Amino acid sequence: MRIPALAALLTVFLSGQTAVHAIEIRGQYLESRTCDVYTGPCFANGEMGLVGKEAVMAWRVDEGGWNGTSLEGLGVAVVAKAEGTLGEDGIFPMQAGHIKSVILVDEQATTEQELALISFAKEAARKYTQDVTSIERVPLKLENDHHSVEGVFQAGDLAEIHTRKLAGNDCVCTNEEIYFQPLTDVYYATPAYTLKQKYLGEGLNCRWDNAGSRSAFMAIFKK
Repeated sequence: MRIPALAALLTVFLSGQTAVHAIEIRGQYLESRTCDVYTGPCFANGEMGLVGKEAVMAWRVDEGGWNGTSLEGLGVAVVAKAEGTLGEDGIFPMQAGHIKSVILVDEQATTEQELALISFAKEAARKYTQDVTSIERVPLKLENDHHSVEGVFQAGDLAEIHTRKLAGNDCVCTNEEIYFQPLTDVYYATPAYTLKQKYLGEGLNCRWDNAGSRSAFMAIFKK
């Protein structure tokens, strides 16, 4: 008589596990930094602490929502500025020092959706949103083509990323690898060549315009 009871308990347990692991939100992700992420270890080590202190991370929700609020079709971005190089090589922990950030929210979001997007961004980029200096509503667009690895992110006049697929002539030392991992938890990350990356806002007390580097990742996210 105990076997049916145990089976019933197992069914309830597995059902609970399925619910816990159900995907709440998924979509597109694009990231670009001010240092090469696809590079040779010697180059990366030589630049550590000198470059890669800035990054733009962008998400577009294709399906689902956050905290019970539907976010389909909306986007959010985090722009970060650190004292040191952002990112980890998969072995040693990041030692970027103090990090300030700005959150850019899709202007099409309702008040409820804006709060959900901010909450999602703070969870997805937790390490980089401990000191948020500004939250701004902007027209926001993110389009990823995973075949050509062409990604286009635009946040009004404040921030921009444009990428393409890495090509053979992008190789410098023939010892390149994905040295830095993506800054957030994503799936199927592909390194990409940054044609343009910029931030022209006021919230970080600095602006940058970076181009011509192997400094981007295209991916999908799901939680």
